[in-house]
Amino acid sequence: MSEAIETTGAADLRYMRLALEQANNAWALGEIPVGAVVVKDGEVIAAGFNQPIGRHDPTAHAEIMALRRAAEKLGNYRLPGCELYVTLEPCVMCSGAMMHARLARVVYGAADPKTGACGSVVNLFEQEQLNHHTQLLGGVMAEECGQLLKDFFAMRREQVKRQRAALQDDNQEGGTA
Repeated sequence: MSEAIETTGAADLRYMRLALEQANNAWALGEIPVGAVVVKDGEVIAAGFNQPIGRHDPTAHAEIMALRRAAEKLGNYRLPGCELYVTLEPCVMCSGAMMHARLARVVYGAADPKTGACGSVVNLFEQEQLNHHTQLLGGVMAEECGQLLKDFFAMRREQVKRQRAALQDDNQEGGTA
């Protein structure tokens, strides 16, 4: 069974801030702003941010991008002793990849009530039948991580609203000529 860790240390906050920086990279590209960093022995060894739209790759989630880079850096698909920090609760795909990588610990910010696989919808890490168990800590900087997502989607809704209004204006102008 996974162990829930109850305390948030200064290092957790520092690494989550770095994950938030990665999330902003995703936003800058028009991707949903989720960022991740992988840490080993107190050193950030890899980072990633959401890129499924731009890469035309449904697996290009922030966590997967960071895991790929960490595995390349360490020369091993197993990442024992590594911790992954991510701004949004991982989905089933990412949680599965984390378990296969044998991460020691996963720390996430905002909960994801629609697809979260660390307790919101399901907790894959609690499955006793699975042979690797990762420690979890959720809710680290949850407000900041969640607000970034809320701001992004509010901006997206406003863009759609403006586009619809512009189309409506174009249709009205075209009809009076």
